[in-house]
Amino acid sequence: MLVTGRGSIAQVQYTGEESAIEVKKLIDAVIENEDDFDKWETLVVRATDLEGGITRNSSPAAIELVRNVFDCFLAKFPLFFGYWKKYADLEFAIGGTETAEMVYERGVSCIPSSVDTWTNYCTFKMDTCHDYDIIRDLFERAAQFIGLDYHGHPFWDKYVEFEERVQEPSRVTKLHQRIVAIPIYQFQRYYEKFRGFITGSGKIEDLAGSATLDTLRAAVLADNQGLPEKSELELERELRMKIDQYYWEIYGGVQTEVQNRWLYEQHIKRAYFHVTDVEESELAIWRKYLDYEEGQGNFQRIMFLNERCLVACALYPEFWQRYARWMFAQGKEEDARLIYMRASCIFVPISQPTIRLNWARFEEKLGRIQVARDIHVAILDEIPEHVETIISLAGVVRRHEGNDAAVQLLDEYINQRDVSVAGILVAEQARILWRCKGSVDEARKLFQDKHTKYLDSREFWVKYLNFEIDQPTLNEKDARIKEVHDLLRAKGRFSSDVKKELSHIYMKYLLDCGGKDISSEYMQLDKDVNEYVRD
Repeated sequence: MLVTGRGSIAQVQYTGEESAIEVKKLIDAVIENEDDFDKWETLVVRATDLEGGITRNSSPAAIELVRNVFDCFLAKFPLFFGYWKKYADLEFAIGGTETAEMVYERGVSCIPSSVDTWTNYCTFKMDTCHDYDIIRDLFERAAQFIGLDYHGHPFWDKYVEFEERVQEPSRVTKLHQRIVAIPIYQFQRYYEKFRGFITGSGKIEDLAGSATLDTLRAAVLADNQGLPEKSELELERELRMKIDQYYWEIYGGVQTEVQNRWLYEQHIKRAYFHVTDVEESELAIWRKYLDYEEGQGNFQRIMFLNERCLVACALYPEFWQRYARWMFAQGKEEDARLIYMRASCIFVPISQPTIRLNWARFEEKLGRIQVARDIHVAILDEIPEHVETIISLAGVVRRHEGNDAAVQLLDEYINQRDVSVAGILVAEQARILWRCKGSVDEARKLFQDKHTKYLDSREFWVKYLNFEIDQPTLNEKDARIKEVHDLLRAKGRFSSDVKKELSHIYMKYLLDCGGKDISSEYMQLDKDVNEYVRD
């Protein structure tokens, strides 16, 4: 069994003879850069076309290859709904109904908000299964995930088609009764068809729930109180008019909801996933759309819109973070955790670790300290020089094991990193000793002892200078600040721009806090630092 995940394509071997060298080159190209969609697509197409097109009569080597390639590809890019359909069709040709259904199940679990995937699955089930209850159960499963989609009409059309095909007019009527209450793009078409059931062919008991019908019947009786007795046919006609009026009011509300959402929907040109960037204008629309839906307060609709947004914007951490925060605010901790896991383990590239750091803080908040630490370590396994992650990990240790433990942890990373990263980490050690432990002397000694190692670390000297500037006013404060500045001017191995930047920090301090005698020093620095040139 092939273990899927990052790097899994390296396990794929092709033992067939046809195009063996070509296939090997295509696999190697993907291994070299797993984030390159075009290379994956080339490999998928070539594997599918082997031996004139893969069927149940193809060689075992070709069948194994194409399955492994699809598995690895869809583990990497699970939101490409069209490829789930291609894979399912391929499996149907190779292994029949059962294996194709397994692919569809994987597809809808990976992209549960996809109208296309669910509709394709339901169509497949209609064509290959003769048990109406099983097919209907699948439609109902799908409705839970995509029934609220603004563009969900292909699914609802397919559901109606199924009930009409099996000649279940009552179910067709009840389906339309459900659909007319949903604000979807083609709601008017369903409403007009449902009105035909109300005014003509539909059975009364199929047109509304029992409680609603009881209320409307009572209204008809009240209207006829004291009037000559009417026939059952006349009373039914009046009842249908009441039902029609009832749904006309629903129609008005749905129409308003559709129009409100159309303000956002009309600007969304790419509601599907792709590896290319989403235009900033569309990202802005998604933000406003989510704001609107959250303002409406309907949990199911908010959750669905977030899921739909995260198909198009899966590579953008801000939307995962927003969804996780909202879910956590609803008191659903496990659901929030799953959102963080999906973002971190599947969709957001490791080169953007912010969502993973937020996941770690979430786990820390819930008392899962080791999990929080493990998340940091996993990030550093992939991007070992990421300073924010190292500092964040030190923060976890400091909060739960103490200041000295955090300083010791940073020592381990300082010894393993280059000067540019280590200089920042030493400054972080000093910050912990000063701000968190309250030991100014230990922090100053650390800066003094380590400064010769970081003569070309801008960040180290910015922190060192600001450390002395931020100390409470003491007689020796000015001297210490001047000492640091003189040291970096004399020994620092910086570009002229960086040296100028550091001196400007000191010069600003002189203006802001210096006494009456600083003007001569300031003007001399102004000439030296800004490189005065004679006319």
